[in-house]
Amino acid sequence: MTISKHLHLFRHLYTCFGIKWIIRRAGYQFLLYSGWKRKSEPLVPWKNLPLEKFLNGPLPNESAEWFAELRERPFFFLMSRIAHCRPLLTAWDEGDRGPIVLTKRLKKGKLRYFSHAYLTSHFPPRWHVEPLANRAIPSDKHWSAIGDFDHGDIKFYWEPSRFGFVYAMVRAYGRTGDKNIPECFWQAVEDWRRHNRPQSGPNWKCGQETALRVMAWCFGLFGFINAEATTPERVMQLIQMIAVSGERIEANIGYALSQNNNHGISGALGLWTIGTVFPELKKSTSWERKGRDLLERLGRELIYDDGSFTQHSVNYHRVMLHDYLWAIRLADIAGCPFSDTLKKKVFQAVLWLYAMLDEQTGRAPNYGHNDGALVLSLNNCGYRDFRPAVQSVYYLIRGERCFPPGPWDEDLLWLFGADALNAPINPPERRDLSAEVGGYYTLLSPQGRMFTRCANFRHRPGQADMLHVDLWWQGLNIALDAGTYSYNAPDPWNNALAGTACHNVVMVDSVDQMDRAGRFMWLPWLRGHKRVERKNPGASWGYWEGEHDGYARLSSPVIHRRGLLRLPDEYWLILDRLCGSARHRYRLHWLLADFPFRWDEVLGQMAMETKRGPYAMQLLASAPPSVSIAHAEEHTARGWHSPYYYARHPAVSFVAEIDGEDAWFMTGFGPGKWRARYKGETLFINTDSWRGEIDLRLTDHTSTALIGGLHLHTADGRHTDWKIA
Repeated sequence: MTISKHLHLFRHLYTCFGIKWIIRRAGYQFLLYSGWKRKSEPLVPWKNLPLEKFLNGPLPNESAEWFAELRERPFFFLMSRIAHCRPLLTAWDEGDRGPIVLTKRLKKGKLRYFSHAYLTSHFPPRWHVEPLANRAIPSDKHWSAIGDFDHGDIKFYWEPSRFGFVYAMVRAYGRTGDKNIPECFWQAVEDWRRHNRPQSGPNWKCGQETALRVMAWCFGLFGFINAEATTPERVMQLIQMIAVSGERIEANIGYALSQNNNHGISGALGLWTIGTVFPELKKSTSWERKGRDLLERLGRELIYDDGSFTQHSVNYHRVMLHDYLWAIRLADIAGCPFSDTLKKKVFQAVLWLYAMLDEQTGRAPNYGHNDGALVLSLNNCGYRDFRPAVQSVYYLIRGERCFPPGPWDEDLLWLFGADALNAPINPPERRDLSAEVGGYYTLLSPQGRMFTRCANFRHRPGQADMLHVDLWWQGLNIALDAGTYSYNAPDPWNNALAGTACHNVVMVDSVDQMDRAGRFMWLPWLRGHKRVERKNPGASWGYWEGEHDGYARLSSPVIHRRGLLRLPDEYWLILDRLCGSARHRYRLHWLLADFPFRWDEVLGQMAMETKRGPYAMQLLASAPPSVSIAHAEEHTARGWHSPYYYARHPAVSFVAEIDGEDAWFMTGFGPGKWRARYKGETLFINTDSWRGEIDLRLTDHTSTALIGGLHLHTADGRHTDWKIA
């Protein structure tokens, strides 16, 4: 990289992050590369870090007395009470999703990765082997000497060491009382200890991973606390491991906080949990206080006032909610509650997630990075079903439920007890989301919704996807987000789905909306701006419009404006106008669900046969477009989507391209058969139940909105006029 490029990068980093962030990150990199971390956090065997070193006083003289006291410590649940609910738990177990099946597979060496796919490994897992390629990562090097991306996707090594499988084991034990399950838990803990000496190997590399592992260890400890396999010696050994983990988290908490995302929250939660649950530890008071202060501060700073979250990802939003669910509930049990201010922030965050859900499936747009993380896996719902998180956090704050009884209630049983299953059902009002701080918007229809993103970033963006649109109809994700697939994979899958080309937006001259400055870095941050938002209360139409300046950085700048119009009977219109002063290549992309389809080039219409009936997309443009359609292309990322980490499924990629200085596209979506034609700044639409004329402003650069108004004629003779601009 030339000096001028270094200066250019520094200028953007300074503008977006500030000088304090630059100094903090540069300082941490110096500690890594200078070898200081290896000296300050040296490789040592476990025997050199005896439990006595971490205790307030000497080891308990009467281990039986201490062990009895430990059994009485407040935690989320008592297994004896869970056992009374076995008939209900059994009723929730269907197919291969139940924890008994998961635990049986685990003992046979089949581990579920990224909350989705089972891969054949061993039990206990091979902690330093990636099962797909049977590739190993060094386990004898200091964690600071192991590169994040030098041995394939490091998440394959981290996944077993999160001990996420413990939640299924505890749930299975609650259903069966099988004595072999606690023994398997302790075998896994002891095996991990043998193969992961302190500060050695990849599993000490990340503070967030360490914190999530501590949470799972605690859940297993108290889940099996009364089992025969749980001996005082094993418990003291585990507490030693947890204390060393606390030291690791604390020593690197500054780096976690500099990321302004879940890394800081999870690290703080790890310190707070250790300090709260294990008061015999020497640092328990300071860890509890530090973790509490950080959780309070990060909740205020990273959860925006509209409930959206700094990490710009629906799944990472759930990770944040699970972290705070754990913290707030356990603090209430321990009699040291968090502030009402924090609880109000968390409540806004769960309302945000509730507004994003498709009520038929519990799914949300696969928006932002999605690495398969599921902190609290306490139910049989699918990974993409967000109802369990919403149900439990809503109950945490309000003492009420959002959804009627179902398998998503199992979280309540484990975290709050059986009485929570009788809580009243009082869901929030379903309405359009307008989260202006974070830049998230939805338009709801009786059977679907449209989602878009238009933000002025306060924190680092994860993907170059401004004005992306998701469309849902009758529980089907018609126009969808491509997802993530992998953060580090051979081309073309090397975090490729984060780029503009894979999203449902208009791309200019094959240039991303922002420049890639690293694997997870986009610079300079573009600015999105909501221009118009019009709703007609009680009616079936609504309009939203926004724009972004991502292409203003081009030598010949372009501004992209997009309007979303909700029409009666589940019809939608998306308008794109590109305003430039020189000739450009404009590329409109739609990633569509993998349904059988037929493209009619004359009509410009794609007819799809969905599970819910016929559905159509129609395209009009300012010039005859060049259209290409791809389905699961080989050797490229086009025509694929990734609903789960490291899993790719076929999709339909539709691209329309035109050349010009200014340009516009009109894309209509709707069920059944319908037609649209454009003449003289008026769009005429005919459906089986209504026809309409829409007054457009596609060539007027001074117009407030891309739509001036509409006039509808229904089949029963009624007429409606609606003025927008």
